[in-house]
Amino acid sequence: MKKRYITKFLAIFSISLIPHCSFDSKTGIWKNINEINYEKTKQFEGFEILYEKEKKFNQIIKPTSNSQVIIAPPKTNLKWTDIYYRENNNLENFNFKNLGKQIFISSKLNRGKLNDKILFDGKNALVTDNKGNIIVYSLTNQQIIFKYNFYKKEFKKIKKKLHAYIEDEIIYIGDNLGYLYSINYIKGKVLWAKNYKVPFRSNLKIVEKILILADENNLIYYINKENGDKIKFIPTEESIIKNDFVSSFAASQKKIFYLNTYGSIYSISNQGYIDWFINLNESIVTNSRSLFYSNPILVFEDKLIILTNQNLFILNKNNGSRILKIPISSTLKPIVSGKTIFLITENNLLVSINLETGKILYSLKINDEIANFLETKSKSIFIKTFALINNEIQIFLKNSYVVRFSAKGYIKDIYKLPKKLDSFPIFINDTMIFLNNKNKLVIVG
Repeated sequence: MKKRYITKFLAIFSISLIPHCSFDSKTGIWKNINEINYEKTKQFEGFEILYEKEKKFNQIIKPTSNSQVIIAPPKTNLKWTDIYYRENNNLENFNFKNLGKQIFISSKLNRGKLNDKILFDGKNALVTDNKGNIIVYSLTNQQIIFKYNFYKKEFKKIKKKLHAYIEDEIIYIGDNLGYLYSINYIKGKVLWAKNYKVPFRSNLKIVEKILILADENNLIYYINKENGDKIKFIPTEESIIKNDFVSSFAASQKKIFYLNTYGSIYSISNQGYIDWFINLNESIVTNSRSLFYSNPILVFEDKLIILTNQNLFILNKNNGSRILKIPISSTLKPIVSGKTIFLITENNLLVSINLETGKILYSLKINDEIANFLETKSKSIFIKTFALINNEIQIFLKNSYVVRFSAKGYIKDIYKLPKKLDSFPIFINDTMIFLNNKNKLVIVG
C-alpha cells in the first residue's frame, strides 16, 4: 500500500494546477462552514444553561519557544481490555510506526452496524453490536473464533447497550436491560448470569475479585466476579431527568472513584466504604432538575481530572479539594501525560495546560491551523477523537484524515488513513487497529 501522506507542498501544488477542484473540495477534509455537526450538538441537546458564573474559555493563545510542554515517553502497548483503556481511564503516549501502510484487513465481522469500541486481550479483538452479539476475532488465526448472543427472542427488537470489560479470557457484560453476565470466550461457555432488573449505565471495573458498576439510578454494585452475587450496594443521588450520559468509574491504588449522572464524585475503598464525596454540578443551585454531562473521570498520580459540559476540574484525589477550575467544555476525553493536559474544546480549540500550575500553554483553533498549513480558507471540520502518539497530538477527523500536531502546538503533517475510520482506534504493538465502514478490522502501521 502506498504511503498516503499529504504534504504541504502537494496540497499547494494541487490547488495551483486544479483551480476548480481544490484540495478541500476534492478530498473532503473540509466541510461546508454552514453545516452543523449534528452528532456533537446532540450530546448537549436538552442542556439548558441555568447557572454560569464565568464565560466559557474561547481564547487563541499561540505557543511560544519557551513553553514547557512536558510529556511522558512513548510506550508500546499490548492490550486494551477496558473501553477507556486501563484502570485510571487515561491514555498513554503510544508508540506507533506511523508509516501509513495497511498491514492487515479482516473479512467482514458482522452484517449489522458494530459498536465503535474495540477491546483487545493480546491476541483477540472483541466487538459488540446493538443486537447483543459478542464477536471475538483471532488475529493469529485470522478468523472469528467466537460469536454469541445472550438474549432470547422476546428481546429481539430492543436495542442493547452492552458495557464490557475483559480479564483472563473472560468478558463481563452489564446491559441496559439489567442483565449482568460473564462468558469464557475461549471455552465458549457462559460462567454465570444474573438479572438485577434495573438498566446498567456505567463502565465496568474489576478490583481484585470485585466487579464494580452502576445502574441508571446511580446505585453502585459491588459484585463477586466469580459467581455474579451481590457483595454490596452503595446508593448515591439519583438524577430526576434521564439523558444519555453514562456514569464512570476509575480505579487507582485500591481506591474507586465514581462520577454519577447527578454530577457527584465519590471516593470509595475496595471494601465499599465512602471516604469523601463532592458535587460538581453547579447548575443545581438554581434548578435541581438540570442535566449534567461529563467525560469519564481520569486519575493521574494524586489528581482527578474531570471535564464536564461546563468546566475542567482538577481535584486532589485524597480529599476531593479543588486544585483548579477552568470554564472549558468538550465532548472528547482529555489526555494527561507528564505535567501536561491536552484537550479539544467543543469549539475545536486544541488546548494544552500545565497540570501543576494551571497555566494554559497554548490554545489553537484547529480549523485555522489547518487552513494556514494548507494556505486555504478555514472551514468546518468534524473531529472523532485524538490521541498522543510518538510525542505528537494526532487528531482523527470523521472523514478519516489525521492532523499531526507537535506536542508544542505546531502542525507537522496531514495524512489520510488507508481505510475509512468507523470506530475509535486502539494502539497495539506499535500499530493502530480500527473498524472501517464495512465492519472489517484494519491494522495500520
